[in-house]
Amino acid sequence: MWRKGGDGLESEEEKAMWRRRWLGIGGGDGDVEEEMTWNQRRRWRCGGGSEMASLTEAKYSKYKDPKQPLNVRIRDLMKRMTLAEKIGQMVQIEREVATPDVMTKYFIGSVLSGGGSVPAPKASAATWVNLVNGIQKGSLSTRLGIPMIYGIDAVHGHNNVYNATIFPHNVGLGATRDPALIKRIGEATALEVRATGIPYAFAPCIAVCRDPRWGRCYESYSEDHKIVQAMTEIIPGLQGDMPPSFQKGAPYANYSYSVQAGVSAGIDMIMVPYNFTEFIDDLTYQVKNNIIPMSRIDDAVKRILRVKFVMGLFENPLADLSLADQLGNKEHRELAREAVRKSLVLLKNGKSATKPLLPLSKKAGKILIAGSHADNLGFQCGGWTITWQGLGGNDLTVGTTILDAVKTTVDPTTQVVYNESPDENFVKSNKFSYAVVVVGEPPYAETFGDSMNLTISEAGLSTINNVCGAVKCVVVIISGRPVVIQPYLSKIDTLVAAWLPGTEGQGVADVLFGDYGFTGKLARTWFKSVDQLPMNVGDAHYDPLFPFGFGLTTKPTKNY
Repeated sequence: MWRKGGDGLESEEEKAMWRRRWLGIGGGDGDVEEEMTWNQRRRWRCGGGSEMASLTEAKYSKYKDPKQPLNVRIRDLMKRMTLAEKIGQMVQIEREVATPDVMTKYFIGSVLSGGGSVPAPKASAATWVNLVNGIQKGSLSTRLGIPMIYGIDAVHGHNNVYNATIFPHNVGLGATRDPALIKRIGEATALEVRATGIPYAFAPCIAVCRDPRWGRCYESYSEDHKIVQAMTEIIPGLQGDMPPSFQKGAPYANYSYSVQAGVSAGIDMIMVPYNFTEFIDDLTYQVKNNIIPMSRIDDAVKRILRVKFVMGLFENPLADLSLADQLGNKEHRELAREAVRKSLVLLKNGKSATKPLLPLSKKAGKILIAGSHADNLGFQCGGWTITWQGLGGNDLTVGTTILDAVKTTVDPTTQVVYNESPDENFVKSNKFSYAVVVVGEPPYAETFGDSMNLTISEAGLSTINNVCGAVKCVVVIISGRPVVIQPYLSKIDTLVAAWLPGTEGQGVADVLFGDYGFTGKLARTWFKSVDQLPMNVGDAHYDPLFPFGFGLTTKPTKNY
C-alpha cells in the first residue's frame, strides 16, 4: 500500500524501505537511485509504468562497467543471480547439445568440443568462429547476459582442427629437456586456438606416468616429476606471462564423478557433456536441502565470473577472424619441426660404436623406405588428432609424412623406393644402399591404449626382420611410449625413438641425414620386458634396456 506523509511523500524511513525493494535486496544500483527523482518513482507506482520501464531498460549495472573494480563487478552480478543461474555457470556441456534453447533455459556457463567434435569435416577458422559466436549469442540473450566460455582439447597443438600445426605429443617433448621450447609451443598453440574463436584450452596434462602400459602415458612428459614440473612452462605460453602486479587466484578443475564430493572438495566447473540436466537437478536438490551450502556455490561462481571478467568476455564476447591466418602458419610449422628434431632419441647407431650408420648419405644410389608408419600422417600424429582416438591415412589434415620428408631431403639423383611391407627377396634383389624402416603403434587415446604386452604390430615386426636381415637399416619407432624391441635389437643397425612427432615429419629427416644432430634424452625408462613393469629410475630392481636419460648424440654434418 502506498502511504503519503503530510507533504505527499513518505518518511525517510519508508523511502529507504522502498528504495531497497526497487533496487533489490542489498542495493547495488546506488548510482541509478540518484538519477531518478523520488517523484518519478512515485508516479511510476501510481501508474506511470511506461516511464519507469524505459528508465529501467537504460539502467546502469555495475557488472557491465569495465571501469569498475573487478571485485565490485563480481559482487554486483552475484547478488542479481538466482540459484539456477549460479548452478548453470558451474556446468560445461558438449557442443552437440548446446542449442540456443539449452543455453538460455539452463544458463550454461561453458561449452566444449570433445575429441573429434567439430562443426563440419575439415572446418575452416571461419566455420569455427561462427559456431562459437552462435552459441555465445544464446548466452548473451539471457536475463543477465553472462557470456559462456568455450573450451577445447588442444593437447599437442590445436589438434581437433583441420590444417592446424600438430606438435609432438608430450612424451616426445619431455625428451627435449627444453622448457623454453615448450613455452613457445604453448604460445603458438594459443594463437591457433584463438584463431578459431576459442579462448580456453584443456592443457597441459601434468600426469607423471609411472607405467607405460597405461593408455595415457604419451600425454605425460616423463616418469620423473622434476621434468614434468619443468615442462609446465607451457602454461605461461598458453595463457601469457602473469603481470607482476596480478594477484594469483585458486585454479579450478573441469570434471567430477561425484556431485557432492566433487563440488564440496572445491571443483568449480564440472564437465558433464551430455547428461547435464541430471547434474543440474542433483546439485540444485543438494543446495536446497543444505547438503552443499550456498556459500560453496557462491565461492565457485565468483571464481568462474572472475575468469570471464578478466578475459574481457563481457566487453568482447564474440570472436572475429583477425587471427585466422595463424592457423597452421609457416612459423608454427617450423617450430613444430624444431620440436621434432629435439625430441628424437638415438638409441643405437651402428652395430659397433666405431661404425655409426648415421648420418645417412643424401647421395646414395638407391634407398628403401618401408614400414606401416613411413607414409601415414595419422599414425605419425597419434591419438587426440582430428578425432579422439586419432585416424590413419594422409587425408585427416595437412602435414609432411616421413617418406615425403626423405624424398625432399636426399639428392635428386638418389632413387627412393617405397614398399610398405617388402619381403626379404625384394630387399636382397634390389641392392639398396640402406633402408629406413618406420613402424610403431596405431593411434589410440586413454583407456583404448591400455596394453599389457606393449608390442608393435605383427606387420611391423615382419618388416624389421625382412629388411634388417638383408641390408643396413635404420628403424624409426613411432609410439606413445617405450615398446618391446629387445628381441629384434641385434638385427637393427640404428634405432631411433621418434615418439608421436605430429604433422612435421621433415624434422625426422633433418636429423637422420645430419642437417642437425641428435640431442634428445629419454624421459622414460625403456624396459627389456613387460614383466619388469612398473620400473622407473631409482627403483631397486632397475635393469633397463635403455636407462632414463639415455640418448646418443651426433653432430650436424655438411651435406654429402
